[in-house]
Amino acid sequence: MRADFELTKVLVTVKTYPNPSDKHDETVCTAAVTESGDWLRIYPVPYRYLPVEKQYKKWQWMEIGLARRGYQNDPRPESREPEVNSIRLIGEPLPRSNAWETRRLIIDKMPHRTLTELMRQWVANRTSLGIIRPAEVLDLEVTEGEKKWAPKHEARMAQPLLFGKRKPLHRIPFRFHYVFRCLDQKEPHRLLLEDWELGALFLRERESKGENAAVQSVKQKFLDDLCGPDKDTRFFVGTRHPLNQWLVIGLFYPPKKPASGLPLFS
Repeated sequence: MRADFELTKVLVTVKTYPNPSDKHDETVCTAAVTESGDWLRIYPVPYRYLPVEKQYKKWQWMEIGLARRGYQNDPRPESREPEVNSIRLIGEPLPRSNAWETRRLIIDKMPHRTLTELMRQWVANRTSLGIIRPAEVLDLEVTEGEKKWAPKHEARMAQPLLFGKRKPLHRIPFRFHYVFRCLDQKEPHRLLLEDWELGALFLRERESKGENAAVQSVKQKFLDDLCGPDKDTRFFVGTRHPLNQWLVIGLFYPPKKPASGLPLFS
């Protein structure tokens, strides 16, 4: 590992859907939490081309060599360039048993903000990762997106790799935006959702049921289920460089706890 990289233990909380890259064929952006509860953005990671023993899962601890800076000209304070060959997975992903208590012990201690507060923090100190607990999730809007990647990326993906077999990378032909309210604003916010699990669900459902049914499956899962009235839903959010547009990059959706002082069963 290079001298300017530091071995760091992190808990993976987010993996975004893979995107083509001019230099790396394809990359995934990973968000993770340190043992001290700080956010880190780990990029670039050619996740699908990593050896199996280095393919980390969400809610799994790992050690990884990280530079004290972002990749290339990324100035965001949480961003770190990784040395992917240094990845060492630690144990199994944290379980969801016991009402997600193991995961809650970590996430509940971290600052929760409204989108307006995060925007102010961006102006003040370039904060670019955070947690929002929406007061109300109103909709998951669906709009048509591009069917194919940019021509330069399509051409690159058509070329054979020097080593191994290239894996198909399908573009999701729709864009999914959460419409939600925060406690400090009457007007709703609208943020694009870029969770890998959304893309994987869409592709799986499209293959077996068709495109329209796939869209409905995504809405049922990511709106009715993950943001249902029985969930204490949080959005993991981050900015896209260099536009600094806020996105929903992952979700945390434990069951709601019973109201204090009330019996669990009546």
